Amino acid sequence: MNQTSKWLARAFERGRTSRAVKPYEAKAWPTGFIAMHGAAAASWTPASYGALSREGFMRNPVVHRCVRMIAEAGAAVPWLAYEGDREAPDSPALALVARPNMRDSRAGFLETLYGHLLLSGDAFVERAGEGDGEALYLLRPDRVSVVTGPDGWPVAVDHQAGATKRRIPFEGEDGAQRLLHLSLFHPLDDLRGFAPLEAALMALDIHNAAGAWNKALLDNAARPSGALVYAPAEGGSLAPEQFERLKQELNEEYGGAANAGRPMLLEGGLDWKAMGLTPKDMDFVEAKHAASRDIALAFGVPPMLLGIPGDNTYANYREANRAFYRLTVLPMVARTADAFARWLGQGSLRLAPDIDAIEALSSERDALWARLERASFLSDDEKREAVGYGGKG
Repeated sequence: MNQTSKWLARAFERGRTSRAVKPYEAKAWPTGFIAMHGAAAASWTPASYGALSREGFMRNPVVHRCVRMIAEAGAAVPWLAYEGDREAPDSPALALVARPNMRDSRAGFLETLYGHLLLSGDAFVERAGEGDGEALYLLRPDRVSVVTGPDGWPVAVDHQAGATKRRIPFEGEDGAQRLLHLSLFHPLDDLRGFAPLEAALMALDIHNAAGAWNKALLDNAARPSGALVYAPAEGGSLAPEQFERLKQELNEEYGGAANAGRPMLLEGGLDWKAMGLTPKDMDFVEAKHAASRDIALAFGVPPMLLGIPGDNTYANYREANRAFYRLTVLPMVARTADAFARWLGQGSLRLAPDIDAIEALSSERDALWARLERASFLSDDEKREAVGYGGKG
C-alpha cells in the first residue's frame, strides 16, 4: 500500500470513529457578515398585448413616442387608387377608408390600426353593413382568437368583449369578405403576428427597472446597499434559526427596487457596512440610453429623432427623418394599402401611398424631377409615367 492509500485509510477510520462516538453537532456560525444581493432570476414582462401596452406604451416614454411617431406618420400618408394603369380618385374603397364608420375619422382609424400592429403584431378589421351603410370596425387584438378549419387554416375569429362573444367568419354567407387580418411576420406562429416590441422586451424592462430603481433611491435618501456585520461584544455567533430568520426579514423588508436605499433598523451586535456601487458607478443614465436605442432599433425609429444622445448614424435630422419614412413608415403603409385593395376591391383595383404628398421625401422628388428634365431622349408622356402620373391625362 503506497503512502497516499495509507493516508486515505487513516482519514476514513478517523471519520468513522468520530461518527460512532460523537452525536451530531450543529455547526457554529462564526462571526462574519451577511451580504445583501439580488441573486434571483430576472423577471421579464410577458409578451402579451395587455402587458406590452401597459409596460410599454402606457408606462415607457420611448415606446410611447415610437408607436405614436410611426402610427401618426403612417395615418397621415394619403392613398391613391388605380384601376389598372388609370388613377381612380372616386374609388368606393378610398371613400370607405376616408370615413370608415360614424365614430372614427380616417386618421384616427388608421392610427389605431397601426398601433395594434406595432403592439401586438396583429390588426383585425371587420366589414359590416352593405351599400351606403357599410362600415369598417377595428377589433382589439387581445379580444380575438383565430379559429381554424379542418385543414388548419383560419376560417373565422372569436371576438369576446365582456360577456358578449361572437364568431366572425372571414367570408360571409353571401361570399363577401367580412374580415381582414393584418399580421407582421412571425417565424414560429402561422396564425398570429410578432410585435416589434417583443424583440425589445429586455431593453424595455431594463429601461423601466432603471427608472424605478432611481426613483426608489431618491425616495429613500439615495442610500446604497451593503453588508450586515454581526459582531456582539461578548462573542459568539448566530444560530442557524436566527441566521435564516434574519435573511428572510432582510429579503422581505429591504429586497427589491421598491425598497432600494430604505433605512435599516439594527439590533444589538449588528452593524451596517455600506459596500454597494454608487449610482455613478452603475451609470443608470447610460444604461437607460442604451436600452432606449435598442427599443428605437426594434421599431425602426432613428434614435436621433427621439433625442437620444450618443447616436450620430445620420448626418443630420433631415436625413434621419427621410430614413424613417423610407425604411419604416412607407413599407408598413404600402403593405396595408395593398391588403385593403385585395380585401375591398373588385377587379384590378390597386391602392398605394401617395409618396409625393410626403414632405420629408420632397428632396428625393425634386432630384427625380431634375433628372427627368435633363433626359431629352424621353417624351413628356414617358416622363409622366416615370414619376407615377401615367400617360396623357
